[in-house]
Amino acid sequence: MPQDMIALLMFSTMLLLMITGQRVFGIIGFVAVVASISLWGAGGHTMGFSAGMKLMKWYPLLSLPMFVFMGYVMSEARLAQDLYKMFHIWFGPVPGGLAIGTILLMVLISAMNGLSVAGMAIGSTIALPELLRRGYDKRMVSGVIQAGSSLGILIPPSVVLVLYAMIARAPVSELWLAGVVPGLMMAAFFIIYIVIRCRLQPELGPALSPDELASYTIADKLVALRAGILPFVIFGAMMIPFILGYTSLVESSVIGVIATVLGAAIKRSLSWQVLEVSTRNTLGISCMFMWVILAALAFGAVFDGLGAVAAIDNLFTEKMGLSPWTILILMQLSFLIMGMFLDDTAMLVIVAPLYVPLVATLDLGIPPDDVLIWYGVLYTVTCQIAYLTPPFGYNLFLMRAFAPPEITMGDIYRSALPFVLVMLGSLIVLMAFPQITLWLPNLIYPN
Repeated sequence: MPQDMIALLMFSTMLLLMITGQRVFGIIGFVAVVASISLWGAGGHTMGFSAGMKLMKWYPLLSLPMFVFMGYVMSEARLAQDLYKMFHIWFGPVPGGLAIGTILLMVLISAMNGLSVAGMAIGSTIALPELLRRGYDKRMVSGVIQAGSSLGILIPPSVVLVLYAMIARAPVSELWLAGVVPGLMMAAFFIIYIVIRCRLQPELGPALSPDELASYTIADKLVALRAGILPFVIFGAMMIPFILGYTSLVESSVIGVIATVLGAAIKRSLSWQVLEVSTRNTLGISCMFMWVILAALAFGAVFDGLGAVAAIDNLFTEKMGLSPWTILILMQLSFLIMGMFLDDTAMLVIVAPLYVPLVATLDLGIPPDDVLIWYGVLYTVTCQIAYLTPPFGYNLFLMRAFAPPEITMGDIYRSALPFVLVMLGSLIVLMAFPQITLWLPNLIYPN
């Protein structure tokens, strides 16, 4: 059987097995092992072993459980309450001000945990009840929290970018820096949308009443500002030494954990229950990611051995005559379609063996050292869109789990649409202007 047909058979078998609802890493790993043994005999089993050894030797992976643990401690210890109160007092006088404050809250939470689910949990337990109580439109509220929490997989320390770095063999530090400006840009686009929408329809996000505004003195605002500064301190303690080159990625993650635990202790919200729940959840998430990476590495090794990437590159460029940018756009469209049915991890594992080497060969006018960094951010933004895309968007179902009964699934679907359009606009901007993504990593790590 020709090599390209074997690759197609592996890919189609994997997609077919996805329908069974089994674990993603189990399906990917099963197809990889069966294919390797069938192609290369008894020696094929060493591919999985080699992938496992490569995973164990990847030192930056130690940062993964650290950042996951930070996110769960932030959520369980409710460190974000004072921060949201600060945004509530300072932005309340503006129409849609509490929604703007919620986006800013999500940006800061994203900068301290790296997961979408942590931002969703914090936003749903702290911001959602307050916004509904103050008369905000339920669809506006739902969309704000879903879109804001999705920033957690783009703004560093993004766990998704760590997974991409492992599979693409790209430096995590540069990928994280590449996610900063696009993440802040997207958050700014969300805020601009909220401001414009609430100017046109003030009933969607009413400002605080004059009586309540009068009840907050300058002293109250300063107290709220001081109380909400703890998350900024945690973020600064973690990221500033890393950016300045004083600490490594793993060392910064440890500093972040220590700062978060100390912050919880200072706030007197640290307990054995908080530590136990955070540790159990961290263990589950970390093991899941490691199994997924292991399966993806084994699957990718088989694809490399088959020469499937070269065959697909030849199909697109030689036989079909597609331009590099056309191929890139088709790749992104396939992510958007898959995102309607799969989560970000499954998408990356399924197509990374094909797309990552392929994008490195495309002549896109971007230096070879930068193209994988830029593409990693494009992939992550596409995952954000997938989080909010029906019928199986990850954040859509998380929102349903956290939302009160009056917010229906139909409301949640409709609330996501405007923010999906904003994200699509952001994706187009980042594709058209790669320097937005590459400016900061090239500034910190000049070639």
